Amino acid sequence: MAGRPRTPVGTFGAINVRRRGPRVIAETRVRDLDGRLRRVSATAGTAAAARRGLQEKLQRRPSYGIGQVLSHDSRFGTLVELWLADLETQDLAGGTKERYRDHVRLHVLPAFEHFTLGEITTGRVEQFLRSQAAYSYARAQHSRTMLNLLFGYALRNDAMTRNPVEGTSQLRKPKSVPEALTSEQIQVLRDAAARWRTEPGLPGPKSDGQVRDLIEVLLGTGMRPGEVLAVRACDVHDGPAGMVVRVTGTVVQRKSTGTIRQAHPKSESSVRAIPVPEFAAVVLRRRLAGIGAEECERTVFANRNGGVLSPYNVRRTFREMVELAGLGESGISLRWFRRTAATVIARTMGTGAAATLLGHTSTAVTEGHYVEPDLTTDHTPASELERVLGPAGAGRAVLARPATFGEQLELDALVDDENEPT
Repeated sequence: MAGRPRTPVGTFGAINVRRRGPRVIAETRVRDLDGRLRRVSATAGTAAAARRGLQEKLQRRPSYGIGQVLSHDSRFGTLVELWLADLETQDLAGGTKERYRDHVRLHVLPAFEHFTLGEITTGRVEQFLRSQAAYSYARAQHSRTMLNLLFGYALRNDAMTRNPVEGTSQLRKPKSVPEALTSEQIQVLRDAAARWRTEPGLPGPKSDGQVRDLIEVLLGTGMRPGEVLAVRACDVHDGPAGMVVRVTGTVVQRKSTGTIRQAHPKSESSVRAIPVPEFAAVVLRRRLAGIGAEECERTVFANRNGGVLSPYNVRRTFREMVELAGLGESGISLRWFRRTAATVIARTMGTGAAATLLGHTSTAVTEGHYVEPDLTTDHTPASELERVLGPAGAGRAVLARPATFGEQLELDALVDDENEPT
């Protein structure tokens, strides 16, 4: 004969009410977090008051509802509120927190706010991510990340038994090839930057040349736009061997603080010293000439009040220059100058040197996102094969030389396995 089913952890059994003299006692047994059943009681003048007192005791008990404010029946909005509060305690950059809050509020919450946690299934998450992917891969990927963080919080609070993101289809990233500027594009952009808002009789403020100069520094250093905007006079060292700029921060734009200079760049590897070519050094020297010795902490590119330039205003001005250059449909942004510098260094010195210039810890990111593939054909291998293996070649001497240990390892890796089909 089957026994009575066990009371789930965090719940209580039937409430019994009995009178003892003039008082009424309400009692039940609750199963605590350690799995043990314990008796809980409350006494009052009436049965109703005793029941209410017992309920209040149970709600204050650490084991009640498994000790958490979230449950299977909680609204998704409640989870978002609690997660956002927890987010503020995390050791994350202010800009990261702001992006998380905005994405959850604008894209994730509207899709699930009318569901309880128990109603959010893998199928519903799959449909949501597909709708996000139809807009862009980046939005879908970010939404997936936010859902994983939210449901991870719910799992840690025993409100869910599994993460419904698990089992959804893998997001397919569209193939993209990094593009660098051509010499012709660089020239027309320089011309447009020099002409922007310089016409006589033009209403409004004239060009102060800041974005024009910014373009030259971006081309000559491969820095991120925010890093260039954060360069201070004290970060520039001009010596006999040439100019060197040290990257120590970046400019960020946040809702809470506005535009500020952040005292560190994107990552630890982004802190670096960059040698500056002469064409960019000329620009920096001209700008430094207008900064006094007592203003060494001021940024080289600054607004009228001496504060940092707004990245939003810089991008807006550059878009107008791109239109003026007749390249409005090209998709060119300030990031293209970084790609261009990386492509030049990669093709002349190798991807390792390009990764160092950009502040990357590995060449994989540099090759995948910043260096435009070289589609030209190197005819050197054909020349060597002709020299060695042609009718008048010197094949005997080359082929007779025994391979070094390193060469043999590379050959072994290149030669097809004998079991593979020919």
